[in-house]
Amino acid sequence: MRTTLAACAALSLSGCGFLAFDDKSTSPESSPADIASGIPRAEQPAACATEGAALQVLGSGGPIAEAARAGTSYLLWIDGEPRLLIDAGSGSFLRYAEAGGKLETLDAILVTHLHADHAGDLIDVLNSGGFEGRSEPLVLVGPDAAPRFPGMSAFTQRLLGKEGGAFAYNGGYGDGTENKPELSVREITTAEGSADPIGLDVSNDYSVMAHPVHHGPVPALGYAIEIGDKSFVITGDQSALSERFLADLTGSKPTILFAHHVINGEDGQPRGLHRTPAQIGDLAGALEPGRLVLTHNMDRSLMPIDASLSAIAQSYPGEVSVAMDLDCYAL
Repeated sequence: MRTTLAACAALSLSGCGFLAFDDKSTSPESSPADIASGIPRAEQPAACATEGAALQVLGSGGPIAEAARAGTSYLLWIDGEPRLLIDAGSGSFLRYAEAGGKLETLDAILVTHLHADHAGDLIDVLNSGGFEGRSEPLVLVGPDAAPRFPGMSAFTQRLLGKEGGAFAYNGGYGDGTENKPELSVREITTAEGSADPIGLDVSNDYSVMAHPVHHGPVPALGYAIEIGDKSFVITGDQSALSERFLADLTGSKPTILFAHHVINGEDGQPRGLHRTPAQIGDLAGALEPGRLVLTHNMDRSLMPIDASLSAIAQSYPGEVSVAMDLDCYAL
């Protein structure tokens, strides 16, 4: 059995109690936002369940080195096996190792977009997986290209190409040689968030829909995953201009909505890139999830948490909690 989530108690804001509040620990790992009062935390198990499905937040942070939060990453567990990796942001490779991630059992790796805090540790996951002896091809999904952003295929080639790749020694991923599984790369058309959602055939145990979203000039995706009668939605980084995402998922009632909580509602925030807390509330109110989890957190979004929660509550009356690294949410 993989490493337990004992780290949850060490890293969380207030242990693992149900909607508990921070004890204002001043450990060296804490940032000002981590010791702020009033940050709601969801009840956490001692470990991800070995039966059923659960989504584990490997990295709950953003692009700035703040406290003990790694860059964005999620790991889907089914019956005790890691099956789907979504993003691999900077620093999340350590959390992937602590959680017991294995390339051998993954059905696919999904990337929301090619910012470093979402894809910076992808090479580390693949490098580690090269020691596992997997022979089956591995699906790798990501967005298409735009100025200054390569598409997923070009990104992978630049990273792993045998001729000229940054890590050419791992070039066996390109053709399934050198004791590496071949990467089956798929690019999703995004059209600044207006393109059609696409179903991804990665497993018979669950279904995945890739939803283009608006993230300024960055081609980007959100993902909706259904497992039996349960589901979760990961917004990815998106602005309120993600009108197609909203229209397609309104009333979908996911079990959990994981919303990227990057900015606060104050002036001067990059609203063309991200949703404000009020806009997260609007989205949650429309989708009607059973619960809302705020992740991809930054100090600038956590310090005014009371105002953010109040803004969210204007449109969404349900349960809201803030994720920390290695939190695990059973479906």
